[in-house]
Amino acid sequence: MTQPALTSPFVPSTAQASTAAQDDRRFVIYGVPWPAYVALRDALDDRSGLRLTYLEGTLEFMSPSRDHEDYKKLIARLLEAYAEERDIDLRGFGGATFRKEAKQRGLEPDECYSLGPLGEVPDIAIEVIVSSGLVDKLDVYRGLGVPEVWVYKEGQLLVLHLTGGGYEPRTASFVLPDLNLPHLVRFIAVGENQTQIVKAYRRSLNERIEPEM
Repeated sequence: MTQPALTSPFVPSTAQASTAAQDDRRFVIYGVPWPAYVALRDALDDRSGLRLTYLEGTLEFMSPSRDHEDYKKLIARLLEAYAEERDIDLRGFGGATFRKEAKQRGLEPDECYSLGPLGEVPDIAIEVIVSSGLVDKLDVYRGLGVPEVWVYKEGQLLVLHLTGGGYEPRTASFVLPDLNLPHLVRFIAVGENQTQIVKAYRRSLNERIEPEM
């Protein structure tokens, strides 16, 4: 049976289109040459907080909202706590820039990780969607060849694994197959005490036998 094509979670639906970008601030420029994108990205101070997504001449600028940063940082802290408790060599590279001129694609993930030393791209990229973007980041990730993208949206964590035909949803991570993602998601809460949440998550990892996925 042919699997239905995945609808990218980064592309707003018709119902969302009118309210997209209420939280994160975004604007887009079309017809941007690759050298101009590279020069602009390299010139911007990391402290500006701007994230750039480039897809075949289309360049999106995004300034994340406070909730966006709260979610992504808490997810990162939970994942790192899991790696520490399980003694996994999971290396974080935050919002580092990844780009390929041959594919005319570039971006900064919300968070990203590799198992062991970093290769050309991270093994896992994490994206939080508070408001839908103006460029399909999943298409950018596909061109870059990132094996796994985790998308947190509306209280759900979607794991997308790269195959020959594009990204396909999975119930578990191929990179971290023993991680119980539904259990981790239960600890994600915006606006709460992150330190206490991470401590509670650590206790839960040590007190329970995680069920098979």
